[in-house]
Amino acid sequence: MKAVGIVAEYNPFHGGHQYQIRKIRESCGADTPVVAVMSGDFVQRGEAASYDKFTRAEAAVRGGVSLVIELPLPWSLSSAEGFARGGVGLLGATGVVGALSFGSESGDLSAIEKTAAVLDTPEYNETLKAMLTGGTPFAAARAGAARALLGNTAAVLNTPNDLLAVEYLRAAAKLGHTFKYIPIRREGSVHDGAGSASELRALLREGESLAGRIPGEAWDVFRCADEAGRGFVSPESLRTAILSRLRERTPEDFAAVPDAAEGLHFRLYEAARRGVSPEEIADLARSKRYAHARLRRMVMCAALGVRAGDADGVPPYIRALGFDARGAALLREMKTSAALPVVVKSARVKDENESIQRLFDLGSRAHDLYVLGWQNRAAQAADSDYRATPYAAVHDNQERV
Repeated sequence: MKAVGIVAEYNPFHGGHQYQIRKIRESCGADTPVVAVMSGDFVQRGEAASYDKFTRAEAAVRGGVSLVIELPLPWSLSSAEGFARGGVGLLGATGVVGALSFGSESGDLSAIEKTAAVLDTPEYNETLKAMLTGGTPFAAARAGAARALLGNTAAVLNTPNDLLAVEYLRAAAKLGHTFKYIPIRREGSVHDGAGSASELRALLREGESLAGRIPGEAWDVFRCADEAGRGFVSPESLRTAILSRLRERTPEDFAAVPDAAEGLHFRLYEAARRGVSPEEIADLARSKRYAHARLRRMVMCAALGVRAGDADGVPPYIRALGFDARGAALLREMKTSAALPVVVKSARVKDENESIQRLFDLGSRAHDLYVLGWQNRAAQAADSDYRATPYAAVHDNQERV
């Protein structure tokens, strides 16, 4: 049976994520495997994830995901286009995923498909170019150009999940992957409603418990991590570590990060000399032309050493972070079906080519910084990413990879 793929952050895993998995299995069959490509320790908002990638992968597996694959750092810190290309590229490369599911505010697959198709036409590019010439910010120009060609159909670009869905379909078309698409209509608020990931992160930052607010299986995982001193990582806990890296960067270093155009790197360099947090640095460099999320990603890329071109194409390997018995079966199948090397034991990445080793090391050094936010100092040693093994929720030795 072909698996259904999801691109996610699970930051943190909550009831909406479990609802999506349930709806997938209601639609495709109770035994359908679900493969999730998940961001690592840093996420697309340009900040550290609430819990580390191994903890979040375990919570996802306990919540119903069959196999969790890591989206490497440069793609996790990319724009919607790069994020989608990396995630969809990995799902397609497994050779075991036949469908792609995503959250959707509209639930209108036809509108998503039409919008995805028009964004890669010459007519759209000409219209977009004209709008950008007038100084309109890119997001507004993109929406306006699509609306000029599609009318109200292009409204899917105005909501975050539909926008990502458009990028998933564009990426699949460009990469030559043919999926069945399964949109799951999002209930409640467009983005920050009750029980949303952003609300849950806000509660964590206020010192509140997630007990009763997320599925019990996920809560058990996060609670154990908190009790072990390897739990929630707040922005404040990493502020000094990130600032120390940014203060060492030169204007040339900022010029090398993704999206550093039109002198923006000078603004970021000067902001890094004055700002006392990554968020404040992004605020100081802000202008009407550049989205705040873009600036936050650039700040984090500068701190973590991500350079322009690192997220070109698709990731060169598939790394498992967690799996259950169904996921173990998929990993065995991927030994012959996958178009990319599959990394289950991290130490063996040193047997792979130089490109894979460099990318893995980039994520490993980011993890070294991330663990400085833990309360448990004994767990803050470097190179733990190379010693890590995936979470395996299997009980029969025959099911192990």
